[in-house]
Amino acid sequence: MKYDVIVIGGGSAGLMASVAASLNGHKVLLIDKGSKLGRKLGISGGGRCNVTNNKEIDELIKHIPGNGRFLHSTFSTFSNKEIIQFFKNLGIGLKEEDHGRMFPISDKAKTVVDALVNQIKQQGVSIRTNSPVKEILYSEGQVAGVMLQSGETIASQSVIVASGGKSVPQTGSTGDGYAWAEKAGHTITELFPTEVPLTSNEPFIQSKELQGLSLRDVSLSVWNPKDKRIIEHRGDMLFTHFGLSGPIALRCSQFVVKALKQYQLGNVLVSIDLLPDKRVDEVYAESLRLAEEEPKKAIKNVLKGYIPERMIPILLDKAKLADSLTYDNIPRQNWLQLANLMKRLPIRVYGTLSIEDAFVTGGGVSLKEINPTTMESKLMRGLYFCGEILDVHGYTGGYNITAAFSTGYTAGTHAVSSLE
Repeated sequence: MKYDVIVIGGGSAGLMASVAASLNGHKVLLIDKGSKLGRKLGISGGGRCNVTNNKEIDELIKHIPGNGRFLHSTFSTFSNKEIIQFFKNLGIGLKEEDHGRMFPISDKAKTVVDALVNQIKQQGVSIRTNSPVKEILYSEGQVAGVMLQSGETIASQSVIVASGGKSVPQTGSTGDGYAWAEKAGHTITELFPTEVPLTSNEPFIQSKELQGLSLRDVSLSVWNPKDKRIIEHRGDMLFTHFGLSGPIALRCSQFVVKALKQYQLGNVLVSIDLLPDKRVDEVYAESLRLAEEEPKKAIKNVLKGYIPERMIPILLDKAKLADSLTYDNIPRQNWLQLANLMKRLPIRVYGTLSIEDAFVTGGGVSLKEINPTTMESKLMRGLYFCGEILDVHGYTGGYNITAAFSTGYTAGTHAVSSLE
């Protein structure tokens, strides 16, 4: 049997590509190797599915630091505003939460997945699950179809690869599409984990004395060997038994990975600012005044409520201050060192967890070889790429799903328009 378009991968990009390709009655086949469509989408946003982000386009692109500018063309036709309207038309109301994140009113990812699956069924898309693809077939510079692992071949002159990256492999993203792209002549830029926890051998990490401690509204910076800040993110973070996690640690992870490689280092310095709205001199004066107001109280007790209690022994130790000191005996130089540590607590990180533990894959099909307006390969007619297989990666917060929906819609639209 021959199809107008074959879509490989039933995730965010593949489902949206299937919707777009089948809008005008074209014969579309969606193939997925798993038993269920939308598996990664179904666990996104903590199971609530952060479908997009409501920021303006320029801000959206800033939050996709991995080649976000490539998406200007796709966002001009199908951006976050169109995504919101698309789900509204399907009867899925969305609500805006902090930092522009958009969730279904139901707070259930299943609502979003079911709506997409039902829509492609209504539009006549043929669906084949449990059908792993072995290879994409090419003939004389043109896509000819696909061959399944079973040996079955299915003909089509348009194939959309939406098979994902290598992160969260339990959802089916195991990097299958990279080999198909390479067979067509494509370059795969180096893959690396992004939006992934950081690992550290610092003594207070290894001792687990801060394990489970959450910090609210702090900032985390990554520094290069010349002590120049590479990136800073503000928000929440978490100490774990292996290092640092939570939103701002995940956002800094790609910069840690790149710095380790660029400077050929064994570790990279990051630092935590516990009081990002205050200057060092303000922290020094305020904290000293707290001690002066209760001169008989040990400084370890004075600082409770000013900074997280579990961090006090570590900071005092680094500043060479005995925790039993009282106000009259405080050495001012050491107290200044304590204030500096509250503003810039140094932590050496040696890397991140693996790409399989990451939320997002960095690297992928080289964008130099993809038409940004259509998502079609510049090297093979009828071959399209969308979603995480591309060398595009953003922060968590609805940005990656926005990129997937947008590139998927664009690929689906142009895969059929090229047939007409």
